[in-house]
Amino acid sequence: MTSIVPASTRQNFKAKRWSAVIATAFAVVFGSMAQAEEAGEIIKSHGYSFYGDLKYPADYPHFEYVNPDAPKGGEISVARASSVDSMNPYNGKGRAGLFSVMHYEGVLGRAPSYEPAPADVYAEYYCLLCETLEYPVDKSWVIFNIRKNAKFSDGSPVTAHDVVFSHNFYLDGGLKSAADGIRKRVLSVEALDDYTVKFSFADGIPRRSLIASAGNGPIWSKAWFEKTGVKMSDDWRGDKLPIGSGPYKIVSADLSRSIVLERREDYWGKDLPFNVGRNNFDRIRQEIMTDDTASFQGFKTGLYTFRQETDSRKWAADYEFPKAQNGFIIKKELSDGSPPVPTGIIFNLGSEVLKDKRIRQAIAQMFNFEWTNESLQYGLFKQRASFSQDTPLMAQGKPQGAELALLQSLGDLVPADMLAEDAVVPHTSRPTRLLDRNNRRAASDLLDEAGWSVVDGKRRNATGDLLEINFLFNSSSSPTLSAVIENFVSNLQAIGINAKLEKVDSSQYTARERDRDYDLVFDQYAAILGTGTGLLQYYGSEAAAFSLFNPAGLASPLVDAIIDISLNAKTAEEENTAITALDRALRYELFMIPVWYNDSYWVAYYDMFEHPENMPPYALGHLDFWWYNADKAQKLRDAGVLR
Repeated sequence: MTSIVPASTRQNFKAKRWSAVIATAFAVVFGSMAQAEEAGEIIKSHGYSFYGDLKYPADYPHFEYVNPDAPKGGEISVARASSVDSMNPYNGKGRAGLFSVMHYEGVLGRAPSYEPAPADVYAEYYCLLCETLEYPVDKSWVIFNIRKNAKFSDGSPVTAHDVVFSHNFYLDGGLKSAADGIRKRVLSVEALDDYTVKFSFADGIPRRSLIASAGNGPIWSKAWFEKTGVKMSDDWRGDKLPIGSGPYKIVSADLSRSIVLERREDYWGKDLPFNVGRNNFDRIRQEIMTDDTASFQGFKTGLYTFRQETDSRKWAADYEFPKAQNGFIIKKELSDGSPPVPTGIIFNLGSEVLKDKRIRQAIAQMFNFEWTNESLQYGLFKQRASFSQDTPLMAQGKPQGAELALLQSLGDLVPADMLAEDAVVPHTSRPTRLLDRNNRRAASDLLDEAGWSVVDGKRRNATGDLLEINFLFNSSSSPTLSAVIENFVSNLQAIGINAKLEKVDSSQYTARERDRDYDLVFDQYAAILGTGTGLLQYYGSEAAAFSLFNPAGLASPLVDAIIDISLNAKTAEEENTAITALDRALRYELFMIPVWYNDSYWVAYYDMFEHPENMPPYALGHLDFWWYNADKAQKLRDAGVLR
């Protein structure tokens, strides 16, 4: 049983751990890499990290945090509180999800739940479908040597030809922003023989993420697609669902009710060290619910058995029902070692009225975190400021040293006040009342300055147009989040903004968000722990007009320049400096109002699941390395607790 770590201890632990990760990322291997470069050697390995350091040697028996003797068996079930209408998340057309991709594998390994594997290190990748990989020191290409015993679920072998096919298949119909990025970075993918595949990368581009990205894409069966005629544009339901090579197979996908996966007894890789102590459940089931209220009721009745709680009101007050009080359901906090996901209220920068930063600043002033946290969230959250929150990469104070030098080297791209002032942090508000008078005054001054004066209680410009803002909101969200946003909108209305909260169902929400049919939306970006070409998808200008990962449509020459510097960094120190500068710049751009974060996982589950005593820092892993206790499950059945 894992003990609960106090918040202050977690914070110190995270800072120390990230310092250690950053230090080992370059200190361990620069000497050996320099020697290899002089000799022009080819690096051949069982895994990959950019700086060459790997925690696990080639003969590792299993990951340190797993229970190698974990029993196999049982079922774990979870819920999704929104609709699903596709099993194809790659073409961007429907609302798919995690359970649509868990049966696919990459050449390099990951968890079926798409959490990192291993989950006790950052940015290290180990061979799964491949036995080894090899690449030159300049990382201009990589060769993956595919395991000859790797097989798809129909028993056919996984070959280099399937890797080539999968790459080209995605380029032909996958998400445009991702596909365009791949085309610019990967010159060719060729099968050198049946089990050897080579990726060649473009000249003159950063080497970051190239090898990892080449090895992490899903591998599909070329023969299956040629036989069935299924296309990337299809939604992949029923007999159009592609086979995978992973440890689980989808056996049922009723998108109005549930998706069920079963563990494959004939899984080719079950005895690999990579998989020891993992993939322990016989069945993994996802119940599809209309909204979070229905989802919680389903958990209480036993419709599903594991819940990761995100609603503070429920966590604080709603677990007093008999099953929880009697110990049949375990309620627990587990330490989360990853920086929080940058969640918040996002501005659509394509909206004409929001192009004026003063208006965004005024709107941001009206979010009262302190009142929200105390009155609606039981004081359980902290306010997020950074895209690298609680890590040594988080920008703080005024830029100094190497970061200052980097920013100064960018000349006029960097605003003078960004160099002279502290990194942007959220304003403070009075927790005793929703509408903080000082913040109201500050917001009103900004709107006046921007030319939006109060006329008969409404903000109008010189031509008499109303200052109108629409907030798109998913009606399947929790009642607590709904209350938070409703109160924020009422604050906007109190300063004369004609703000409208549009609650729509999941289907409409997805369609409108993809079309950017909103001024404000509650969404998220990606936490930044290091550099990589994925930063361009989230924060870069190149795909800003259409990237699904960039809901604000952020397109900043300053941000682009810093990302480019990070991608071309030669040492970990240079990379870390660039990431700190990037965090500072993103916060300065004000495309998101940061809200709250929790540095723990809140989990509740029926008392038949167990996890390692020493949990890894970067994953909860309930669908990966937890396991089922049959004796405990029988006690629950005997007590009439389980359905």
